[in-house]
Amino acid sequence: MSKDILSAKADFPILKQSVNDQPLVYLDNAATTQKPQVVIDVLVDYYTRLNANIHRGNHSLAVQATEAYEGARRKVAGYLNAERNHEVIFTRGTTESINLLAYTYGDKFVQAGDEVIVTQLEHHSNYVPWQQMCLRRGAIFRVLPLTDRGELDLALFERMLNAKTRLVAVNQVSNSLGTVNPVAEIIRLAHAYEVPVLVDAAQSVQHLAHDVRSLDADFYVFSGHKMYGPMGIGIFYGKEKWLEALPPFLSGGEMIETVTPEKVTFNVLPFKFEAGTPSVAQAIGLGAAVDYLQQFDQLELQKYEEDLLAYGFSLLAEIPDLVIYGSPAHRSGVLPFNVNGIQHYDMGVLLDSMGIAVRTGQHCTQPIMDALHINGTVRASLALYNNREDLDKLASGIRRVIKMLKR
Repeated sequence: MSKDILSAKADFPILKQSVNDQPLVYLDNAATTQKPQVVIDVLVDYYTRLNANIHRGNHSLAVQATEAYEGARRKVAGYLNAERNHEVIFTRGTTESINLLAYTYGDKFVQAGDEVIVTQLEHHSNYVPWQQMCLRRGAIFRVLPLTDRGELDLALFERMLNAKTRLVAVNQVSNSLGTVNPVAEIIRLAHAYEVPVLVDAAQSVQHLAHDVRSLDADFYVFSGHKMYGPMGIGIFYGKEKWLEALPPFLSGGEMIETVTPEKVTFNVLPFKFEAGTPSVAQAIGLGAAVDYLQQFDQLELQKYEEDLLAYGFSLLAEIPDLVIYGSPAHRSGVLPFNVNGIQHYDMGVLLDSMGIAVRTGQHCTQPIMDALHINGTVRASLALYNNREDLDKLASGIRRVIKMLKR
């Protein structure tokens, strides 16, 4: 029997506190999600009972820590429906995962005059690494623009693909607009040209279906802290054929097989990409977050969050002078808005005084803000522990700010 979503809020101890003498309403989940007690307990337990370096020791603590770490890898692989456990690489987060690919794939497969396609909907972490790689390699950096609705034009994307295209990088969900991109179709079109695709799943893996084999993603990356796990841990998934073909990203301990003055040979997957002492506790904590998420029925959870998002937009639409950004056919998790005449930063500060946590600014997506001709937005973003009462308080708080600043 699946876990009741409405009971989830009680699992997160931080949500029981007050901020500025008001009950906390946490709506900054696109930046980071809070952690359930079970994840916190796993972190404490590791440092209390198991703390040891992994893979290199044969004493009991090292063996137990290694098994817990590799057990977390198996959990993540199962969560993604990866074909092989060693297709899952632990990194520090989405940003490191993308940089890993930008450096290794760029050095191995991109030459002067080749092309890389990203979209205008990308977070800077899936934009700048590719731009910089193209500059290093003399390649052409191409950007698929967003439409007036905040979506991607697949017909234009297909026209951009050609024999010189070497890679496509696209997010599954925009962190600024919440647009759900048609990544399955993007992958299908790119594969027709034998072009691999990187999917940035930082904003989707906790909300939408995450079957990498069904999606046929070549690379799939995300951060643990956005899916109820610890900070400092992320995932770089790659199909085995690509991981075998790519050179290592970092050099050091664990990632080597033999070292002589003349040459180095590298370790097998996944260790080739995990140099040095990894974030052992954080990886185990991510495994606990996967366990927590798998208590819920995925389709039920997705419907709950979509209904909650629709309710939030219905409340915002009733507020005078409030502008909602983007109108994609499918949106997930994000309510982006401004109120005419009120600076987004001021709105965020005043909402915080009421205990309501939102994010303001460009959200590391300046290309989106440039397309919208604004310098930032207020972004409320949802997680499974949010409910209608949280959104009622958000709408009430916005109205209070308007009354304060426009009287």
